[in-house]
Amino acid sequence: MVHVAGSKVALKAAVAAVCWASNRIDVFRTGTAKNDLQHKWWDGSKWGGFESLGGTLESVPTVSSWGKDRLDVLALGTDSAAWHINWNGNQWSAWDSHGGIFTSSLHVTSWSKDRLDYFGIGTNAACYHNVWSGSSWSDYESLSGVFTSEVTSTSWGKDRLDLFGLGTDSGCWHNWWNGNKWGGWENLGGTFTSAIVSTSSEENHLVAVGRGTDSAYWHNTWDGSRWSGWKSLGGAFTSEPSIVSWGPGRYDIFGIGTNGDMYQKYSTSGGNSWSSSWGNLGGTLVSAPTAVSWGKNRLDIFALGTDDKVWQKYWDGSRWGGWVSIG
Repeated sequence: MVHVAGSKVALKAAVAAVCWASNRIDVFRTGTAKNDLQHKWWDGSKWGGFESLGGTLESVPTVSSWGKDRLDVLALGTDSAAWHINWNGNQWSAWDSHGGIFTSSLHVTSWSKDRLDYFGIGTNAACYHNVWSGSSWSDYESLSGVFTSEVTSTSWGKDRLDLFGLGTDSGCWHNWWNGNKWGGWENLGGTFTSAIVSTSSEENHLVAVGRGTDSAYWHNTWDGSRWSGWKSLGGAFTSEPSIVSWGPGRYDIFGIGTNGDMYQKYSTSGGNSWSSSWGNLGGTLVSAPTAVSWGKNRLDIFALGTDDKVWQKYWDGSRWGGWVSIG
C-alpha cells in the first residue's frame, strides 16, 4: 500500500459510513478475524447488529449511495484487485471483481442517480478511474500523475468531480471533471503528512483539508473562482482529518489529538472563518474519525477505540451525546 509522506504516518480511518436518507446510517468495517466486510445500520430508532457480508479484504472499504435504499461498497481483495458489492433495497449482491492491481485504498463518489466514480493508485503510482453509468462498469482509465497517497474525491453537483492526492513533493495535486473532460493535475502546493480530504456545502464551493509537517491541520477553500491558499487551523493531530457539511456554508472538521481524544473545529462562513479553538470531544481512539450527516444540524462521528470496537458520538443540534460503543 502507498504511504503518505513524512516520518510519522497519520492514523487512517478504519470505518466507512454513509447516509442515504434522513435518520439512516450504514456503517462498514473489516472484520478482525476473517478480514470480511462487516455492516451495521441505524434505522431511525436503533442499531442493527453487525452482519458479515463475506469477502476477504486487504483495505478499508469505501461506500457511496446514489439514491434511497442503494449502497455500493468497494475494497481491495487479497489479489490487490478492486472488489464490489451492492445493496439494491432488498438484498446484497454477490462480490464481483473489477480487476486491476492497486497499491492504495479506493475512494468512491456519486454525483447523481445511478452514477458512481471510483479511484485508486496503480503499481505505476498513477491514478486510475472506473465508472458505473447505470448499466455497466467502464474499463479502467489512467488519469496519470505520480502519487504517494490515495486519491480522494468529492462532488459539488451533477457532472462535477474534484480529486486530491499527494505527489512525490508531498504537495497537494488537484484534478477536476467538468462534465466533458478532465482539467489535468494542478499543484495546489503545501507539504502534507496525511491524505487530503474534502467536501462541499453547496454548488461551486469546496474545502480541502490535510495534516501538515507541523501536525496541524491546513485548509484550502474554493469559492467558485479561485483557491484561497493553504491556511493553518492549528492543533496537533496524529490522524488524517475528516470533514463534513450539513448545510450551506457549514463545515465541521474532526481529528485525533496526541492524547487520543477527538477534536472538532467548525465554520459557518464557508471556510472563511473558523471557531476560535479546537473543541475536545473526548474518547480514547486509535483510528482517524469518519463523520457523516443525515440532515440539518445533525452530525455522527465514528472511530475505533482501544478495544477495536466502533465508537459513535452524535450532535443533535443542541448538544453532543456521549461516546457509545456500537460493537
